Amino acid sequence: QQPADLTVAFVSFHHASSYELLPDMVRRHIGDTLLIGCSGGGIIGAGKEIEDRPGFALAAARLPDVELVPFHIDNDSLPDGDAPPHEWENVVATTAQREPHFLLLADPFSFAADRLLAGLDFAFPRSVKIGGLASGAHEPKGNALYLADQVYNTGAVGVSMYGNIIVDTIVAQGCRPIGVPMQITSCSRHVLLGLDGCSPMEALHKVFEGLSERDQRLTRHSLFLGIVMDPLNESPLLGDFLIRNIIGTDPANGALAIGEALREGQTVQFHLRDAETSAQDLDALLTRYATQNPIYEEAAALLFSCLGRGMHLYGRPDHDTEMFREKVSAMPLTGFFCNGEIGPVGHATYLHGYTSSFGIFRPKGAVESQKLS
Repeated sequence: QQPADLTVAFVSFHHASSYELLPDMVRRHIGDTLLIGCSGGGIIGAGKEIEDRPGFALAAARLPDVELVPFHIDNDSLPDGDAPPHEWENVVATTAQREPHFLLLADPFSFAADRLLAGLDFAFPRSVKIGGLASGAHEPKGNALYLADQVYNTGAVGVSMYGNIIVDTIVAQGCRPIGVPMQITSCSRHVLLGLDGCSPMEALHKVFEGLSERDQRLTRHSLFLGIVMDPLNESPLLGDFLIRNIIGTDPANGALAIGEALREGQTVQFHLRDAETSAQDLDALLTRYATQNPIYEEAAALLFSCLGRGMHLYGRPDHDTEMFREKVSAMPLTGFFCNGEIGPVGHATYLHGYTSSFGIFRPKGAVESQKLS
Protein backbone atom coordinates (compact mmCIF):
# COMPACT_ATOMS: atom_id res chain seq x y z
CA GLN A 1 0.00 0.00 0.00
CA GLN A 2 1.31 3.43 -0.93
CA PRO A 3 2.16 5.47 2.18
CA ALA A 4 0.39 8.71 2.98
CA ASP A 5 2.08 11.88 1.80
CA LEU A 6 0.71 14.00 4.66
CA THR A 7 -0.52 13.06 8.13
CA VAL A 8 -2.28 15.61 10.31
CA ALA A 9 -2.46 14.82 14.04
CA PHE A 10 -4.25 16.51 16.95
CA VAL A 11 -3.70 15.26 20.50
CA SER A 12 -5.59 16.27 23.64
CA PHE A 13 -3.68 17.74 26.58
CA HIS A 14 -4.45 14.62 28.62
CA HIS A 15 -1.57 12.96 26.73
CA ALA A 16 0.94 15.72 27.54
CA SER A 17 3.38 13.34 29.21
CA SER A 18 3.53 11.33 25.97
CA TYR A 19 3.63 14.15 23.38
CA GLU A 20 7.18 13.20 22.38
CA LEU A 21 6.13 9.67 21.40
CA LEU A 22 3.82 10.65 18.54
CA PRO A 23 6.30 11.12 15.64
CA ASP A 24 7.78 7.65 16.14
CA MET A 25 4.31 6.09 16.46
CA VAL A 26 3.20 7.72 13.20
CA ARG A 27 6.35 6.57 11.42
CA ARG A 28 5.90 2.96 12.63
CA HIS A 29 2.21 2.69 11.83
CA ILE A 30 1.79 4.97 8.78
CA GLY A 31 5.26 4.96 7.25
CA ASP A 32 7.30 7.64 5.53
CA THR A 33 4.89 10.56 5.76
CA LEU A 34 5.14 14.27 6.52
CA LEU A 35 3.60 14.81 9.96
CA ILE A 36 2.07 18.11 11.07
CA GLY A 37 -0.13 18.67 14.09
CA CYS A 38 -0.47 20.08 17.59
CA SER A 39 -2.00 19.71 21.02
CA GLY A 40 -5.63 20.66 21.58
CA GLY A 41 -8.09 21.37 24.34
CA GLY A 42 -10.56 19.24 22.38
CA ILE A 43 -10.21 16.92 19.40
CA ILE A 44 -12.39 16.44 16.30
CA GLY A 45 -12.44 13.34 14.11
CA ALA A 46 -14.71 10.76 12.47
CA GLY A 47 -17.74 13.00 12.98
CA LYS A 48 -17.14 13.32 16.72
CA GLU A 49 -16.04 16.19 18.93
CA ILE A 50 -14.12 14.97 21.97
CA GLU A 51 -14.13 17.62 24.71
CA ASP A 52 -12.92 17.55 28.31
CA ARG A 53 -11.68 13.97 27.95
CA PRO A 54 -8.70 12.18 26.38
CA GLY A 55 -8.59 11.91 22.62
CA PHE A 56 -6.48 12.13 19.49
CA ALA A 57 -7.24 12.29 15.80
CA LEU A 58 -5.19 11.38 12.74
CA ALA A 59 -5.91 12.20 9.10
CA ALA A 60 -3.62 10.62 6.51
CA ALA A 61 -3.78 11.75 2.89
CA ARG A 62 -2.25 10.68 -0.39
CA LEU A 63 -1.70 13.79 -2.48
CA PRO A 64 -0.58 12.87 -5.99
CA ASP A 65 1.14 15.66 -7.92
CA VAL A 66 1.20 17.90 -4.84
CA GLU A 67 4.47 19.29 -3.48
CA LEU A 68 4.69 19.75 0.29
CA VAL A 69 7.16 22.17 1.88
CA PRO A 70 7.31 22.11 5.70
CA PHE A 71 8.59 24.99 7.84
CA HIS A 72 9.02 26.00 11.47
CA ILE A 73 9.13 29.71 12.36
CA ASP A 74 9.75 31.67 15.54
CA ASN A 75 9.27 35.38 16.15
CA ASP A 76 12.94 36.15 15.53
CA SER A 77 12.70 34.77 11.99
CA LEU A 78 9.70 36.92 11.01
CA PRO A 79 10.63 39.75 8.62
CA ASP A 80 9.91 43.38 9.49
CA GLY A 81 6.53 44.82 8.57
CA ASP A 82 7.98 46.67 5.56
CA ALA A 83 10.02 43.72 4.28
CA PRO A 84 9.73 42.88 0.54
CA PRO A 85 7.85 39.74 -0.56
CA HIS A 86 10.97 37.65 -1.20
CA GLU A 87 11.87 37.77 2.51
CA TRP A 88 8.53 36.16 3.35
CA GLU A 89 9.10 33.61 0.58
CA ASN A 90 12.41 32.73 2.23
CA VAL A 91 10.72 32.17 5.59
CA VAL A 92 8.33 29.55 4.17
CA ALA A 93 10.78 28.18 1.58
CA THR A 94 8.51 28.63 -1.42
CA THR A 95 7.54 31.28 -3.96
CA ALA A 96 4.31 33.06 -4.81
CA GLN A 97 4.73 31.94 -8.43
CA ARG A 98 3.88 28.40 -7.31
CA GLU A 99 0.56 29.65 -5.86
CA PRO A 100 0.82 27.51 -2.73
CA HIS A 101 -1.81 27.09 -0.01
CA PHE A 102 -0.82 27.07 3.65
CA LEU A 103 -1.76 24.95 6.65
CA LEU A 104 -0.61 26.83 9.77
CA LEU A 105 -0.46 25.85 13.45
CA ALA A 106 1.01 28.20 16.07
CA ASP A 107 1.66 28.42 19.79
CA PRO A 108 -0.39 31.27 21.34
CA PHE A 109 2.13 32.00 24.09
CA SER A 110 5.25 32.49 22.00
CA PHE A 111 4.30 33.50 18.47
CA ALA A 112 2.84 36.61 16.80
CA ALA A 113 0.41 34.88 14.44
CA ASP A 114 -1.09 38.17 13.27
CA ARG A 115 2.30 39.27 11.93
CA LEU A 116 2.73 36.02 10.03
CA LEU A 117 -0.74 36.23 8.46
CA ALA A 118 -0.22 39.84 7.38
CA GLY A 119 3.14 38.97 5.83
CA LEU A 120 1.84 35.91 4.01
CA ASP A 121 -1.14 37.86 2.67
CA PHE A 122 1.28 40.48 1.37
CA ALA A 123 3.66 38.00 -0.27
CA PHE A 124 1.09 35.35 -1.29
CA PRO A 125 -2.14 37.24 -2.06
CA ARG A 126 -3.61 34.37 -4.12
CA SER A 127 -2.94 31.70 -1.50
CA VAL A 128 -5.35 30.28 1.08
CA LYS A 129 -4.16 30.25 4.70
CA ILE A 130 -6.03 28.02 7.14
CA GLY A 131 -5.25 26.70 10.63
CA GLY A 132 -5.37 27.49 14.32
CA LEU A 133 -3.52 28.16 17.55
CA ALA A 134 -2.55 25.17 19.68
CA SER A 135 -4.50 24.76 22.91
CA GLY A 136 -4.67 22.68 26.05
CA ALA A 137 -1.79 24.32 27.91
CA HIS A 138 -2.19 27.11 30.48
CA GLU A 139 1.40 28.32 30.47
CA PRO A 140 4.27 28.87 28.00
CA LYS A 141 6.01 25.81 26.54
CA GLY A 142 3.09 23.59 27.51
CA ASN A 143 1.75 22.99 23.99
CA ALA A 144 3.11 20.62 21.36
CA LEU A 145 3.66 21.47 17.70
CA TYR A 146 4.52 18.57 15.39
CA LEU A 147 6.48 18.83 12.16
CA ALA A 148 8.07 15.76 10.54
CA ASP A 149 10.00 14.02 13.34
CA GLN A 150 10.30 17.14 15.53
CA VAL A 151 8.20 18.27 18.48
CA TYR A 152 8.30 22.01 19.22
CA ASN A 153 6.75 23.95 22.09
CA THR A 154 7.25 27.46 20.70
CA GLY A 155 6.75 29.26 17.39
CA ALA A 156 4.66 28.04 14.50
CA VAL A 157 4.73 25.08 12.13
CA GLY A 158 3.29 24.97 8.66
CA VAL A 159 3.14 23.22 5.34
CA SER A 160 2.84 24.91 1.97
CA MET A 161 1.07 22.83 -0.67
CA TYR A 162 1.20 23.49 -4.39
CA GLY A 163 0.36 21.63 -7.54
CA ASN A 164 -2.76 19.51 -7.92
CA ILE A 165 -4.65 20.94 -4.95
CA ILE A 166 -7.44 23.44 -4.24
CA VAL A 167 -8.46 24.60 -0.77
CA ASP A 168 -11.97 25.98 -0.21
CA THR A 169 -12.76 27.75 3.06
CA ILE A 170 -15.86 28.35 5.17
CA VAL A 171 -15.40 30.73 8.10
CA ALA A 172 -18.39 30.82 10.47
CA GLN A 173 -17.99 33.59 13.04
CA GLY A 174 -21.27 32.81 14.80
CA CYS A 175 -22.88 36.25 14.69
CA ARG A 176 -25.87 37.95 13.07
CA PRO A 177 -26.22 41.62 12.21
CA ILE A 178 -28.59 44.00 13.98
CA GLY A 179 -29.63 47.44 12.85
CA VAL A 180 -28.33 48.61 9.49
CA PRO A 181 -24.89 49.00 7.90
CA MET A 182 -23.21 52.32 8.72
CA GLN A 183 -20.12 54.14 7.54
CA ILE A 184 -17.19 55.11 9.74
CA THR A 185 -16.96 58.90 9.54
CA SER A 186 -14.29 59.33 12.22
CA CYS A 187 -11.78 56.99 13.88
CA SER A 188 -8.30 56.83 15.34
CA ARG A 189 -6.73 53.39 14.85
CA HIS A 190 -8.73 51.12 17.20
CA VAL A 191 -11.03 53.86 18.48
CA LEU A 192 -14.35 54.38 16.69
CA LEU A 193 -15.36 58.05 16.97
CA GLY A 194 -18.11 58.59 14.40
CA LEU A 195 -20.77 56.54 12.59
CA ASP A 196 -22.83 58.23 9.90
CA GLY A 197 -21.93 61.57 11.44
CA CYS A 198 -22.98 60.83 15.03
CA SER A 199 -21.19 59.25 17.98
CA PRO A 200 -21.01 55.43 18.07
CA MET A 201 -22.96 55.34 21.36
CA GLU A 202 -25.73 57.41 19.79
CA ALA A 203 -25.82 55.05 16.81
CA LEU A 204 -25.89 52.03 19.10
CA HIS A 205 -28.74 53.55 21.15
CA LYS A 206 -30.84 53.91 18.00
CA VAL A 207 -30.17 50.26 17.12
CA PHE A 208 -30.98 49.18 20.70
CA GLU A 209 -34.40 50.86 20.63
CA GLY A 210 -35.44 48.75 17.63
CA LEU A 211 -34.48 45.39 19.14
CA SER A 212 -36.62 42.75 20.80
CA GLU A 213 -36.35 42.35 24.56
CA ARG A 214 -34.28 39.20 24.07
CA ASP A 215 -31.81 40.95 21.78
CA GLN A 216 -31.63 43.93 24.12
CA ARG A 217 -30.52 41.54 26.86
CA LEU A 218 -27.91 40.02 24.54
CA THR A 219 -26.34 43.43 23.87
CA ARG A 220 -25.20 43.53 27.51
CA HIS A 221 -22.72 40.67 27.06
CA SER A 222 -22.70 39.48 23.42
CA LEU A 223 -22.35 42.64 21.31
CA PHE A 224 -19.74 42.85 18.56
CA LEU A 225 -18.85 45.03 15.60
CA GLY A 226 -18.78 43.58 12.09
CA ILE A 227 -16.44 45.27 9.62
CA VAL A 228 -16.77 44.86 5.85
CA MET A 229 -13.20 44.29 4.70
CA ASP A 230 -13.86 44.61 0.95
CA PRO A 231 -14.29 48.32 0.14
CA LEU A 232 -16.08 47.42 -3.12
CA ASN A 233 -18.75 45.35 -1.37
CA GLU A 234 -21.81 47.60 -1.25
CA SER A 235 -24.28 44.86 -0.24
CA PRO A 236 -22.55 42.80 2.47
CA LEU A 237 -24.00 39.40 3.33
CA LEU A 238 -23.43 36.94 6.15
CA GLY A 239 -19.76 35.98 6.03
CA ASP A 240 -18.62 39.28 4.52
CA PHE A 241 -18.04 40.87 7.94
CA LEU A 242 -14.93 40.53 10.08
CA ILE A 243 -16.31 40.21 13.63
CA ARG A 244 -14.36 41.99 16.35
CA ASN A 245 -14.82 42.61 20.08
CA ILE A 246 -15.98 45.93 21.49
CA ILE A 247 -13.35 46.27 24.20
CA GLY A 248 -14.24 49.61 25.78
CA THR A 249 -16.38 52.73 25.80
CA ASP A 250 -15.82 56.41 26.53
CA PRO A 251 -19.01 57.99 27.91
CA ALA A 252 -17.49 61.47 27.54
CA ASN A 253 -17.50 61.42 23.74
CA GLY A 254 -19.52 58.27 22.96
CA ALA A 255 -16.52 56.48 21.42
CA LEU A 256 -16.02 52.72 21.24
CA ALA A 257 -12.71 50.84 21.36
CA ILE A 258 -12.64 47.98 18.85
CA GLY A 259 -10.33 44.98 18.63
CA GLU A 260 -9.24 45.88 15.09
CA ALA A 261 -7.55 48.83 13.38
CA LEU A 262 -10.20 50.92 11.63
CA ARG A 263 -10.28 53.24 8.60
CA GLU A 264 -12.63 56.07 7.73
CA GLY A 265 -15.11 55.07 5.04
CA GLN A 266 -15.37 51.43 6.11
CA THR A 267 -18.84 49.91 6.35
CA VAL A 268 -19.67 48.41 9.74
CA GLN A 269 -22.69 46.90 11.47
CA PHE A 270 -23.36 45.84 15.04
CA HIS A 271 -23.72 42.06 15.61
CA LEU A 272 -24.97 39.72 18.32
CA ARG A 273 -23.82 36.21 19.21
CA ASP A 274 -25.48 33.34 21.08
CA ALA A 275 -25.98 29.61 20.55
CA GLU A 276 -29.04 30.04 18.34
CA THR A 277 -27.37 32.74 16.26
CA SER A 278 -24.19 30.71 15.92
CA ALA A 279 -26.14 27.69 14.69
CA GLN A 280 -28.06 29.80 12.16
CA ASP A 281 -24.85 31.43 10.92
CA LEU A 282 -23.15 28.05 10.39
CA ASP A 283 -26.26 26.61 8.73
CA ALA A 284 -26.45 29.51 6.28
CA LEU A 285 -22.75 29.40 5.34
CA LEU A 286 -22.63 25.61 4.91
CA THR A 287 -25.83 25.67 2.85
CA ARG A 288 -24.43 28.44 0.66
CA TYR A 289 -21.21 26.49 0.09
CA ALA A 290 -23.06 23.28 -0.77
CA THR A 291 -25.40 25.14 -3.12
CA GLN A 292 -22.66 27.02 -4.95
CA ASN A 293 -19.96 24.32 -5.12
CA PRO A 294 -19.84 20.73 -6.36
CA ILE A 295 -18.88 18.18 -3.71
CA TYR A 296 -16.02 15.95 -4.81
CA GLU A 297 -15.30 12.29 -4.13
CA GLU A 298 -11.62 12.93 -3.44
CA ALA A 299 -12.07 15.61 -0.81
CA ALA A 300 -11.44 15.92 2.92
CA ALA A 301 -11.80 18.73 5.43
CA LEU A 302 -10.05 20.16 8.47
CA LEU A 303 -12.00 22.05 11.13
CA PHE A 304 -10.45 24.62 13.45
CA SER A 305 -13.09 25.49 16.04
CA CYS A 306 -12.89 27.80 19.05
CA LEU A 307 -12.67 26.36 22.55
CA GLY A 308 -15.71 28.52 23.33
CA ARG A 309 -17.90 26.61 20.87
CA GLY A 310 -18.80 22.94 21.15
CA MET A 311 -20.57 21.87 24.34
CA HIS A 312 -19.74 25.17 26.04
CA LEU A 313 -21.88 27.05 23.51
CA TYR A 314 -24.49 24.55 22.37
CA GLY A 315 -24.88 22.41 25.46
CA ARG A 316 -24.30 19.21 23.48
CA PRO A 317 -21.42 17.63 21.56
CA ASP A 318 -20.83 17.25 17.81
CA HIS A 319 -22.94 20.25 16.76
CA ASP A 320 -20.69 21.71 14.06
CA THR A 321 -19.45 18.37 12.71
CA GLU A 322 -22.98 16.98 12.44
CA MET A 323 -24.16 20.09 10.59
CA PHE A 324 -21.22 19.88 8.18
CA ARG A 325 -22.03 16.24 7.40
CA GLU A 326 -25.71 17.07 6.97
CA LYS A 327 -25.35 20.21 4.85
CA VAL A 328 -22.16 19.53 2.87
CA SER A 329 -20.86 15.96 2.86
CA ALA A 330 -19.81 12.99 4.95
CA MET A 331 -16.23 13.48 3.68
CA PRO A 332 -13.49 12.87 6.29
CA LEU A 333 -13.44 15.75 8.79
CA THR A 334 -10.63 16.17 11.32
CA GLY A 335 -9.63 19.05 13.57
CA PHE A 336 -9.35 20.47 17.05
CA PHE A 337 -10.62 23.18 19.39
CA CYS A 338 -8.25 26.14 19.16
CA ASN A 339 -7.06 29.15 21.11
CA GLY A 340 -7.64 31.16 17.92
CA GLU A 341 -8.76 30.21 14.44
CA ILE A 342 -7.09 31.19 11.17
CA GLY A 343 -9.18 31.81 8.06
CA PRO A 344 -9.99 34.37 5.37
CA VAL A 345 -12.69 37.02 5.33
CA GLY A 346 -12.91 38.77 1.98
CA HIS A 347 -9.43 38.97 0.48
CA ALA A 348 -7.42 38.87 3.72
CA THR A 349 -6.64 36.31 6.42
CA TYR A 350 -7.36 36.90 10.10
CA LEU A 351 -6.99 35.37 13.52
CA HIS A 352 -10.51 34.85 14.87
CA GLY A 353 -12.26 33.96 18.10
CA TYR A 354 -15.49 31.98 18.66
CA THR A 355 -15.21 30.81 15.05
CA SER A 356 -15.35 27.53 13.16
CA SER A 357 -12.92 27.72 10.25
CA PHE A 358 -13.20 24.89 7.72
CA GLY A 359 -10.66 24.04 5.04
CA ILE A 360 -11.85 21.66 2.30
CA PHE A 361 -8.98 20.08 0.38
CA ARG A 362 -9.55 18.62 -3.09
CA PRO A 363 -7.58 17.93 -6.27
CA LYS A 364 -8.00 20.05 -9.33
CA GLY A 365 -10.44 18.44 -11.74
CA ALA A 366 -11.75 16.03 -9.11
CA VAL A 367 -14.81 13.87 -9.75
CA GLU A 368 -18.08 15.16 -8.35
CA SER A 369 -19.85 12.97 -5.81
CA GLN A 370 -23.55 12.62 -5.00
CA LYS A 371 -24.61 15.25 -2.47
CA LEU A 372 -26.43 14.17 0.63
CA SER A 373 -30.18 14.72 0.48
